[in-house]
Amino acid sequence: MPEATASLWAPRSAWAGYARPGRHGRAQGEAGIRLTPRDGIALATIVAADGREEALRAILSERYGWELPPPGRAHLSGEGGLVWSAPGQWLAMAGTRDALRELPGLLRPVAAVTDQSDGRAVVRVSGPRARTLMEKGVAVDLHPRVFGKGSAAVTAIAHIGVQFWQRDDEPVYDLAVARSFAGSVWSWLTEAAAEFGYEVEAAPCP
Repeated sequence: MPEATASLWAPRSAWAGYARPGRHGRAQGEAGIRLTPRDGIALATIVAADGREEALRAILSERYGWELPPPGRAHLSGEGGLVWSAPGQWLAMAGTRDALRELPGLLRPVAAVTDQSDGRAVVRVSGPRARTLMEKGVAVDLHPRVFGKGSAAVTAIAHIGVQFWQRDDEPVYDLAVARSFAGSVWSWLTEAAAEFGYEVEAAPCP
C-alpha cells in the first residue's frame, strides 16, 4: 500500500507577504496604531428567508445566545457574534473555524448560510490613534456620540468595499474586506498609519 503523502496545499493568511510583525512608520514615542491580522476565525453570511426572520432569531438565541442586530449594529461576545450587513443579512463570526460548522444545517429551514472564512480577511485596528486613522478613510461619522461600541458600517476605503465594527470604547475596530483586496487595504492602512507609528502584531494562533 503506498505511503500517504502530505498535501502540497497549506492554509495561507490573506495578509501573508504584507503584514510584517514589528514597529513601522514614525519611530519616536509610543506607537499610535496596532494592526493585528485575525487569522483562524470563522466567518459566515446569514441571509434570512422571506418571512422567517423571527424563526431565525429564535434559533440563534437558543443555540448560541446571539441576538440579531438591527441596522448599523453588532452584537458580540468575545470573538463571536453577529454584525448587521444589509436588510435581512448578517455576518456571523466565531473564534475558531470549527465553531460554525453546524450553522448551515441548523439554519437550513430559515436562512441561507455561506462560509466566508477564506473569502474575507479581517484585521483589528487599535491603539490611541485608531479612531483618527479610520476617520482618514471612511465616509462615516466616527464621533463617540454617534458611532460607539457595537456600531457597524458597510462602506469603502480607498474605493474598496469594507465592513467594519467597533468592539469597545477604547476604541478597537475590526475591519473585514474581500480576501482579494487584502493587500490593497493593507497598503492604505500602513500609509495612513505611518505618521503615528504603528505596530504589526503576529496573528493569534487559531
